[in-house]
Amino acid sequence: MTPLASAQLPPIHLPSTGSPARWPWLQQLRGQGELHLEPWLTAIETGAVEPQADLLAALAERFDGPAQLRLLRWWRHQPSPDPAFPAQVVRHRDAATAAWLLDQLASLPGAQAPACPEAVAVALLPLLGHQRQRQAWAVLEAWLRAPVSRAQRRAALEGVALGLPAWPRAALVGCLSALATDLDAQLASTAVDLLARLPDGRSALLPLAGRALDPQVAQRLQRRLRATPAQPLLLVVHGRSGGDLPAALQALAAELEQRRGAPVRFQLLTAAEPPPAAQLLRHGQALTLVPLLLLPGGHVRHDLPAIVRHWQRQTRVRRLPFLGAWPIWQLALAAELALLPQPLLLHHPLEGAVAPRYLATLERRTGARCLATPYSAEHLAELQLTLTAPALPLALAANRLTDSLAARVGSPLLERPRFRQLLLEELEALP
Repeated sequence: MTPLASAQLPPIHLPSTGSPARWPWLQQLRGQGELHLEPWLTAIETGAVEPQADLLAALAERFDGPAQLRLLRWWRHQPSPDPAFPAQVVRHRDAATAAWLLDQLASLPGAQAPACPEAVAVALLPLLGHQRQRQAWAVLEAWLRAPVSRAQRRAALEGVALGLPAWPRAALVGCLSALATDLDAQLASTAVDLLARLPDGRSALLPLAGRALDPQVAQRLQRRLRATPAQPLLLVVHGRSGGDLPAALQALAAELEQRRGAPVRFQLLTAAEPPPAAQLLRHGQALTLVPLLLLPGGHVRHDLPAIVRHWQRQTRVRRLPFLGAWPIWQLALAAELALLPQPLLLHHPLEGAVAPRYLATLERRTGARCLATPYSAEHLAELQLTLTAPALPLALAANRLTDSLAARVGSPLLERPRFRQLLLEELEALP
């Protein structure tokens, strides 16, 4: 065929299906610099040209938002719509197209309004997700949870996958986690795969390990967890005089290391040197640094930034806020204090402008009174005599306060089930 560099190739000249001239003609059509779409749209709408897959492949890159929406509307009114047609013509993210798709899929089977036929829903649900309109999430989730056919639910999940970055994180994780236990093993396996694709996907996958899953899905989960190994974990703690580490902290690290399958080490503020980098760092992985410090004292304000700078010279560091600032930790404190007749928190004295604001916030959130408690022998002996009811020590592990006032304050926090379990679950779920 002689190339027509600038002449339009009209629909009437399209070779018939099976003709040896059809493929080179379509290649020429695809490569044409300028193409007037209107004759082709009209030819499809009037039936002058049959929208075969090869023709649509040659034209699809030329379809803009209005053209694809026009063709979708034509398709929807056909007596037997070809389910493959929408995916062949919809290439652009377009607000009008997204609104039309939402309108088509708004009514589920069983609703009072006329429901979308099954074949139409299967064809359109993935395209709705591809549009990545945040308001589409509620529609896709409704189709996933509805008692509809397996094909419809799988199409809805394909839509979720195509628009994955657009959906609200908490709702997405909740929905996919529920789907992971679905009786449809293929649907459940896909849900596991999508959780693994999320940022910090490991934290979304870990809760599934304790659920009853189809054997095929459970194997998929284990493969995804192995493919997203946990980062090494550095826990910054105060430690005891001379760099000793309380037994409760050692036991916490051992269990965490087993659960995470990655190194867990401590940096003690009372130790002269940080742990050797060779014991902790892994090639290509960042380091997660968690300050297990309960108050915004000098260690948090001065020592911690220096520790972070030290490790940043060796690898990428993800630093979490100090433990006492975690809302979930403060809720646990409030629950523990609610068991005391006179909620009282004993803490070491603090300096600086941040301390009063933090303590006021802590009192408001826990309902307790915070009492500064120097660790001098004289002060502790006096406090032993003046305490009229049990108090809670704001001490993660054993220290001079818990040693001297054991009868009045009980165990340090890490030796109490509530706080140990919370730390295990939160630290295990970190990337």
